[in-house]
Order: sequence, then C-alpha cells, then structure tokens
Amino acid sequence: MSAAPARGMDGERRVAAVLPAGGSGERMGGCTPKQYCPVLGRPLISRTLEALERVGWISDIVVVVASESADLMKNIVHRYGHKRVTLVEGGVTRHRSIFNGLKAFMGDHTLGAGLQTPEVVIIHDAVRPFVNEETLLQVTNAARQYGCSDYDLDFGTECLHLALAYSKTRARLLEGPPDLWKVTYKRDLYTAEAIIKDRISKHLCIITNIKEEAVQIGFRLHEHLKSHVKNVKAISSSMCKTVQDVQNIHQGQCYNYVCINVKDCDLEESRKLMDLLQAAHVGAYYPSVVVSVHLAFPDQCGSDIQKQRKIRDLAKEAQKSDVFLYGLMINFSQEESQLEEGARQAAAIIAALITDRNPALIGQVMVV
Repeated sequence: MSAAPARGMDGERRVAAVLPAGGSGERMGGCTPKQYCPVLGRPLISRTLEALERVGWISDIVVVVASESADLMKNIVHRYGHKRVTLVEGGVTRHRSIFNGLKAFMGDHTLGAGLQTPEVVIIHDAVRPFVNEETLLQVTNAARQYGCSDYDLDFGTECLHLALAYSKTRARLLEGPPDLWKVTYKRDLYTAEAIIKDRISKHLCIITNIKEEAVQIGFRLHEHLKSHVKNVKAISSSMCKTVQDVQNIHQGQCYNYVCINVKDCDLEESRKLMDLLQAAHVGAYYPSVVVSVHLAFPDQCGSDIQKQRKIRDLAKEAQKSDVFLYGLMINFSQEESQLEEGARQAAAIIAALITDRNPALIGQVMVV
C-alpha cells in the first residue's frame, strides 16, 4: 500500500483513496476477474469498499476499472449502496491506471462527477478486503511526513520501489497487519470467506420472551453456547422492540440471533425480529443469521409440513435482506436431564449454523 501527496483545497486536510481494479485475474484460472468473484455472497471488491467506507475521514474513493467492466462495477455500487465512490477508466498498465485515478481529482475523468482535491491519496489494492482503520491512519500520517511516490508509468510493479528509484522525495515502508494480504488465487477466495465468517461468528444474541418455557430454554442455551461462541448475550424481547434497539445490539458487531418461539407452530417472535432487522439494514455489510427456535409440546399444533412451509416462506423473504433464517425444533420435556441434553445439542447446532452460514440450509428445520 502506498500514498501520493496532493494539496488540499482551502487548507482542508482531506484524504481520499484510489483502488486499481482493472486486472484480468489470469492467475485465478477463470474468466471472471478476481475483484468481481463472490466472497460470502458479495463481490470481493464490494468487501474492500466496505472496509474503506467504514473510515469516516476518507472523503472519496476512486475505483479504476477496465472499460469492459464499467457497467458491472456501476451495478455493484448501486446494488450494495456504496457511497463516496467514483469510477474511472483504467490504463494499459497498473501504474497508468493509478495515474488515471489521481487525475480524477483534477477533474480529468469521464465516468463520474468532479472531486475535490485531497491532501493525501491512499493507493490500495481492490483485492485486499481486510484493511483496517489503524493501518490506513498510519499510511496517511507517513504520507504527510515522508511524501510519496512518483513513478514510471509503463514499467515496475511496486510503488515504493519506483518512488525510491525515480523520486527525489523520501518514502517509507510500513509493516501491515498479518491479514492485509492480497487475494491472488482461487484458494484465496475461500480463505477470505473463512476469515469473514470467523469474524462475524464471535457474537450472538439470544432473544426470548417472558414465558416460563422460553426462559428455561434461553437460560440453558446461553450456558451451553458460551463454550462455542466468544460473546453470548441474552435479552428479553421486550428490550428489542424498535429499530434503535436492534441497531444498538448491532453496534457490538452482532450478526447472529437466536429467537425463541414458545410454540412449535408460532413464528410471531421471529417475524417481529425479522421486521426489525430488515428495517435496521443489518445485512448492509455481512449477512446476518437468525436461528428460529421452536419448542415442541405433546399438544403441538399443525403438521410438520405446515411448520416447515412457514419457516421456509419466512426465510425466502428474509434472504432478500441478506438475513439467513434457519429453523430449530427442541422437544420440550419436563424431565430435567432430557431438557438439558436437548439444549446442549441445540447449542452445538446453532454454533455450527452461525459458523458455516450454509445457504443450502436456509429455511430448513432441524430437530433435537
């Protein structure tokens, strides 16, 4: 990662980013350039944009794309609601593409509106989705202190090496975090997806109402899930009634929910939660998981087919908002040991569901 200096307008200390994304992805072994390959249901470049958009002090993000990919990139920006993004057509080499991206700040581009001139421009690979704010801040501060690269437009690969070879300004190499690696081969896509899944499976919220049976199951699930999930929180449904309630939970990076419905045929609690999650747009970055837990009693209402259809229909609706809904049936027993064993098995299944996030199981009902 490198940065190029630019004079701020009216003394304003603005920071922008340029993402070269015009590569063909030949080493991926397929016809789709790697920046557009899906990672957890979303193009890789969208994941990188998400990381940059979380940094509020980056004013603009310029994505440099091949001409044949311009429409695809426009669709990605629109579909996933990316902000502060301007598209620029790339050049015949990486460094000419970067140059085109920098010229966008001088009003010299054709795919978007004019941009204000920043003080610092961060050059970041479109296929490094795990960059964090601390690293970006270090690069920005180094750029202000040391200056950055002038470069050969036709040859060379690393901006820092070119800066040292051709520029009279100082340049500095900063050590990045271990996960700031570049997706190069197809196997890297699987690794990137695994990293994301690991990050978003560390927090879980159990939502239950005040009915005795729900409280019993909620307590047992909470105790067993603590051995599977790093941070488990249990709250009453009365504390999760508004969009703001859900957003407060989500601020803790919670993408996983267990919703306990007392009766096996009842989806009331799960429907309420789904409505709130959709209204709060919690799937804007990563797909959330909801495990709809149902308690089966001897006098259960409705057939198994009816129950599965209800959950499947709700799951289809939820998936439109990037929420994965799974069903889990627990046979409620007055026998303490049986109830405890059922909760233990259910906790293991829940942990597996939020870790794997398997699309093939969406809308399915598992029974313990």
